[in-house]
Amino acid sequence: MDDVGRIERRLKLQDLRILISVVEVGSMHKAAQRLAMSQPKVSRAVADLEQAVGVRLLERTPQGIEATQFGRALIKRGVVMFDELRQGVRDIKLLSDPSIGELRIGCSELMASGPVSAVIEKLTRRHPRLVFHVVAGETATLYRALTERSIELVIGRVAEALVDGHMDVGSLFDDAVIVAAGAKNPWTRRRKIELAELVNEPWTLPSLDNEMGVIVLDAFRSCRLALPQTTVIADSTDMRSRLAATGRFLTVMPEFALKLPGRFASLQALPVELPNSRRTIRFVSVKNRSLSPLAELFIDNMRAIAKPLATKQ
Repeated sequence: MDDVGRIERRLKLQDLRILISVVEVGSMHKAAQRLAMSQPKVSRAVADLEQAVGVRLLERTPQGIEATQFGRALIKRGVVMFDELRQGVRDIKLLSDPSIGELRIGCSELMASGPVSAVIEKLTRRHPRLVFHVVAGETATLYRALTERSIELVIGRVAEALVDGHMDVGSLFDDAVIVAAGAKNPWTRRRKIELAELVNEPWTLPSLDNEMGVIVLDAFRSCRLALPQTTVIADSTDMRSRLAATGRFLTVMPEFALKLPGRFASLQALPVELPNSRRTIRFVSVKNRSLSPLAELFIDNMRAIAKPLATKQ
């Protein structure tokens, strides 16, 4: 405890910020430029930190300056600490004036253009000075950003393999993956279809690197069917929906997408079941990181807007 107390008394937040900047840019000189200070001051701050903790925090490599294992350990905790400080300042601002605040959200393109946009539109009408940063991407990328604390919430289907003990998870609504086709496709005239009947049709599907692609693969396997020979593999929902709208191709998409006003009016859900495709749309945050008041407000409004989108079992 005496050693910890001694280090705490000698450790300065500014020195830790400087260390993080040096590692991010890989150079004392570039860090000094970024922080608008002299290079000797940057070097002195790192030296003071190393003296305080008693180990080397940086090392030179052919690629530039990198953190040692000790430096990485200190930076990992430092990033969390600075994130909590930022959150605290934002909370104070929001509590003192509920009409201001900033929230960073990660979600899929469809989620961004649907429920997330609806909530943001509602909240910004009421509080025009609110600011939202929306990052659209694949689930694994978004979880990494969440772990690195560059976003506060991830909203989407939760892949159990990606969610570990460091995450908090809450439910929003249930949704299924459906097979869709353009209005001119002959399959839209059928009242009931077995999945096996569609194996030899032309499909446009997401790749198996995409979470929805994995859901489709599992659905066909559960029916003891091979994945269809896909004509067009594309992770872009917009591209797949345009191809399906021609009437030639079948595709898949979240059921809630067809409930978005006007977005996919040219597509219809086919009366065929994809087994085990129902998933709960959830919000994910970092465990033990208190959600900001704006994040809580966003989640409450998301639940209210999502009710009409929920898939009934």
